[in-house]
Amino acid sequence: MQVFYSIIVSYLLYTLVTAFTPGPNNIVALHAVSQHGWRKGKDILLGIAAGFLCVMIICALFCYELAKYVPSVANILKYVGAAYIVYLAIHVARSKPDGGENNQMSFMKGFLLEFVNVKIILYAITVYTGYVLPYESSLGSLLIHAFCLTGIGVAGTVTWAAAGGVFQKLLKKYYRPFNVVMALVLLWCAVSLAFDQA
Repeated sequence: MQVFYSIIVSYLLYTLVTAFTPGPNNIVALHAVSQHGWRKGKDILLGIAAGFLCVMIICALFCYELAKYVPSVANILKYVGAAYIVYLAIHVARSKPDGGENNQMSFMKGFLLEFVNVKIILYAITVYTGYVLPYESSLGSLLIHAFCLTGIGVAGTVTWAAAGGVFQKLLKKYYRPFNVVMALVLLWCAVSLAFDQA
């Protein structure tokens, strides 16, 4: 158990920085809650959390094989992910507050975002191959780390959503410039994802 905690401490800084910096999850969560409130925005947040956990488990289960093929998988997924993020940016730019668009902020949209979000796929692979597998390689240990990584990632997303909730009235009043800025941030995420050479 001491090894387990020392592994978490070793990857904690990396995961916190990754979870709390801007990315598709955080921008979508901020937008969903600021424009639709917690009640209508909760579906996409739940979808993001469920998708995040699924991706962490899949990466844990197949990390040995994925590690061999990471460059080719990442190259394919980064373009698919960038395209989906551009789609989300267009949706964010065109949306209006409380315009009956809660179906647009759906569980499935949040869930599917995780499967094209190369940031969290590489987040998982980096943690598993760089921090966990050199010290623990049991399936049980990897699955426990999958839940830890999900908790940290979802904490970042909920923090961004809370910021959207706190500033909801202001952001609703100035929704057009805010949506444009958020769409531009998502476009920046897509461009940096598509052209990242790492």
